[in-house]
Amino acid sequence: MLDGRWIHGVLTALVPLGLFAGPLEPPSPQAMPPVVLFPAFHFTKLQVTVRGQTTASECPRSGAFQDWFRNDRPSRTFSQVCQDRLLTLRYRDDPSLPMPARFSEQSGVTVQIIDYGRTDSSPYYEALYRRLEAAGYVRDKNIRVAGYDARLTPDMGGFLQRTRGLIEDAYHDNGNRPVHLVGHSNGPLYAQYLLTHTSQAWRDKYIHGFTPIAGNMPGQGLLYPFMFTGQNIQDFSYPTTRENARSSAQMYQSAPSTYMSAADPAIFGDREVVIRDFSTNRSYTPRDYPRLFADARLRTVGEIAAYYTGFVRFADPKSFPKVDVYAEKGSGLPTVVGARLANLSTGQIADPSGFLQRDGDGNQEDITNDAILAWRAMRCHHFSLTDNPGVNHVALPGDPALLDRLVANLSSPRTRCP
Repeated sequence: MLDGRWIHGVLTALVPLGLFAGPLEPPSPQAMPPVVLFPAFHFTKLQVTVRGQTTASECPRSGAFQDWFRNDRPSRTFSQVCQDRLLTLRYRDDPSLPMPARFSEQSGVTVQIIDYGRTDSSPYYEALYRRLEAAGYVRDKNIRVAGYDARLTPDMGGFLQRTRGLIEDAYHDNGNRPVHLVGHSNGPLYAQYLLTHTSQAWRDKYIHGFTPIAGNMPGQGLLYPFMFTGQNIQDFSYPTTRENARSSAQMYQSAPSTYMSAADPAIFGDREVVIRDFSTNRSYTPRDYPRLFADARLRTVGEIAAYYTGFVRFADPKSFPKVDVYAEKGSGLPTVVGARLANLSTGQIADPSGFLQRDGDGNQEDITNDAILAWRAMRCHHFSLTDNPGVNHVALPGDPALLDRLVANLSSPRTRCP
């Protein structure tokens, strides 16, 4: 199948030679596809409202706080430990319930996305919004944001229905133009789940293409240490007290997205060590995760992990997105994939000297970022993966060269597949 961009390039080259009648004008802004962005892990602004909570007696019974990376309004009322405890999901160990229905908020706690669908809901991507505006886009008209609660997996919280509605609205509000999905880090997991839980007819109508930026499709090794050390969301720093390390680690243990985001043994096998236990001198690879949680005496964690590890399918032909894909990644940077721990207790203070590393983009390892190459086998639809050596994970969605490619790809015609 010929690539539409190749055809456009050939015809453009023929114009000066007089071999093609008429210039090829770039698409007008009105003809460009709307963009829906799927933000990274905890890059969506959440409002947490507390009314009469009894979970943590040392914390305020009522009030509110916000939870998101680079939160510029940190709470003066709820400590980090209190926030962790109130955001720790409750799990009902009832095999008669579907797994997603076993999770609930703490009593008296509600969590909502701030400004859902609007660019204000994920302010980290200001450089991306500005580059699109320079190409004629308008915020909240043909740039929209499919935010989500990063603790939850895409089978929870009404994600699928809500996101389908957002995409369909963007389509109809912009002259019935198919929508281009852009995802960063964990965001592509949610976009991929959407694409594999809609019909081909729906994708053919509503989707122009998909740009995953360092998509965390098979997970990453770093999530396994989080379940023992925790990590604070506001600045992605590691807790410095045992109380905070314990509250944060327990919050990650309760969140199904932790396991979806952890290295999937089906992809990773035993190619990296994610935990080294000094007390027993035992090492654990992604393939060893059942033994890891059993040895740590985390029975419920093992149960949740068995369901959600590798949850979003992508590597087999039945799980290909079947839309045009323009993937991006970083490389060439030391990347933490695991940790040496004193033991397997919950609530340890992370020791940077004990981190285990391999090549990657500074956040996700090469195994993760290269796994998407499975999509080269997609029949008919375009696939490309562009490397950005030396550009780190959080800088990728603001990299000028990457954003220029994104704008160029937005003007590319969709592949027409039978």
